Amino acid sequence: MKTIKHIFALVLITAFAFSCKNEVKPEVKTVETETVKELDPNATYAKAEFTIDGMTCAIGCAATIQKKISKMEGVKSATVDFDKRLAMVEYNEAKVTPTLLEETVTKVADIYKVSDMKTVDDFSTKKACAADCTKACCANKDKKTCEPGCEKECCKAGEKTTCKADCKKACCAKKEA
Repeated sequence: MKTIKHIFALVLITAFAFSCKNEVKPEVKTVETETVKELDPNATYAKAEFTIDGMTCAIGCAATIQKKISKMEGVKSATVDFDKRLAMVEYNEAKVTPTLLEETVTKVADIYKVSDMKTVDDFSTKKACAADCTKACCANKDKKTCEPGCEKECCKAGEKTTCKADCKKACCAKKEA
């Protein structure tokens, strides 16, 4: 009887030893990568700027619209500026039209409305001032310039802008443009 118990114990230990294998099997994950668009070197590219109304945030709204436009076939580059409510798109004229750009924006969500669609030679870099803006760069419409290298928000790298007449900051020089 003792021998049977020893054999049974040995079988049991052997079964546990071989059933508990610590083999790590690699986990395979599929990751989507962004494909690089090949641009047609012979294509004629146009630049369009338009206003997008209805955006409520930079991360959700502006970034989503920018991503949708960028993924369009024939679009070379797309930038959506939430603060200015401005989209700047460079596209292949043979594959993309301003109407198609507008449709893409409005398909993202019904609340987005495109206006002031225009074809431009260069994208505007001027900081737009709202009618109720109280910043020094928007308050006075006489033409003064900002000093080069000014860090003030309204004095953006070499842009001509206006400063209040009584502005004491170094970036608001009293030079006439």
